[in-house]
Amino acid sequence: MPNIKSAIKRVKVNETKKDSNRVQKSELSTYIKNFKNLCAVDAEKAKAEYSNVCSVIDSACSKGIIDKNNADRKKSRLALLLNKSL
Repeated sequence: MPNIKSAIKRVKVNETKKDSNRVQKSELSTYIKNFKNLCAVDAEKAKAEYSNVCSVIDSACSKGIIDKNNADRKKSRLALLLNKSL
């Protein structure tokens, strides 16, 4: 446990940010999972949903939740999945 006031604050801030990042990462996973299920069921609805999923991925990337290359890789793999289902 830190003794210095600024270090104590850093611990609190890091815990808060960790919780926030975990929620956003979970939301991202849910969007991706729902998109994959939608691709298996209805390709036309998945085509319309693809832009929303990409938007969520880009948002997570801009907030620093995931890395830029990770975001690009996810979008690319989802696009391949969508094209296979069409």
